[in-house]
Amino acid sequence: MEQSEARRKELGAFLRARREAVTPQQAGLPDLGRRRTPGLRREEVAQLAGIGATWYTWLEQGRAAGVSDQVLEAVARVLRLSEAERRHMLVLADRSPALPEPPLTLGPEHLAVLEQLLPFPAAIQDDAYEIVATNRAYRFLFSDLDAYPVQERNCAWLMFTDPVWRGSLVEEERVLPEIVGRLRAHRAEHHGGPRWSELVERLSARSEDFRQLWGQREVADEGSRLRAYRSPRAGLLSVHFQSLWIDPRRGTRLVVMSPADTATRERLERHAALLEAAPAWTAREGVAASLAS
Repeated sequence: MEQSEARRKELGAFLRARREAVTPQQAGLPDLGRRRTPGLRREEVAQLAGIGATWYTWLEQGRAAGVSDQVLEAVARVLRLSEAERRHMLVLADRSPALPEPPLTLGPEHLAVLEQLLPFPAAIQDDAYEIVATNRAYRFLFSDLDAYPVQERNCAWLMFTDPVWRGSLVEEERVLPEIVGRLRAHRAEHHGGPRWSELVERLSARSEDFRQLWGQREVADEGSRLRAYRSPRAGLLSVHFQSLWIDPRRGTRLVVMSPADTATRERLERHAALLEAAPAWTAREGVAASLAS
C-alpha cells in the first residue's frame, strides 16, 4: 500500500472514531431514541458540515483524495475536535511535511542543564519517548535506568511493560492514555517512519493495554501536567511534569519533574543527597563519544 493511501485510510479511521464519540445531543440534533451504533451517522456529519454524504463516506473509507481545507475544517467543527485532534487530522491529510528524525547526539550545554537542574529529576528525550540522557535524580528515581538495555530506555515502553515503572503511576488510568495519545500524534507527524512502526509493533505485541488504547485512536497534546508517582527510592511525589523544547522541529526536549509541594521538594532533596557519588548525568554511548571528539 502506498504511503498516501495508507495515510488516507488512517485519516478515515480517525474520523470514524471521533464521529462515534459525538452524541446527537452534542451536535444539536434531536434525540430520536436508541441507535444501533454509537455517535453520529455519516449522513448527519455530512449534512451538518455542508458536504455530500457520498463524499464524506469516501473520506472515512480512505478513498477521497485532494480534500480541501474548507471541508476538513467543517468536519472538524461538526466532530468537535480539540486543537490536538484538529492538528492530527491536518497532519494525516498531508497539510504538513514529515518531520526529520531527531538526532541522537547532544551538545555539552544540554548536558550541563541536566546537572544544574539537580535535585529535580530531568531527562532528554525525543518525541518517540526514547531517553537520550538523564541526570542522576531521574536515572535512579524508579530503578537504575542505565541497567536496562538501550532499546528499552523508552518511557512508553517502560510504563507499559516494566512492573516497577508502571507501579510508580498513581493515576495510570489517566497517564497511560496520554502517553498513547501523544505517541499517535507524533507518529503521524513523522509520517509513520520505520522507527515509529517498529515501536508501535513492539508495544502492541507486548502489552494488551497498549493495544486497546492504540485502537481508540485518541490523540493528546503537549503541556505541563500535574502527576503523582510512587518512587521506590524517593517516596510519594507530586510533580509538575514539563517538556522544555531543545529543538521543537525535531521533537527533542528536556523533560523536568519539578515539585508541586513542599513534601515533594524535601523528598527529592533527600533522594538527591543519597546519590552524590553517582555521575551528575549519563547519556547514551553515542552522545558521550560525540562530546569526547
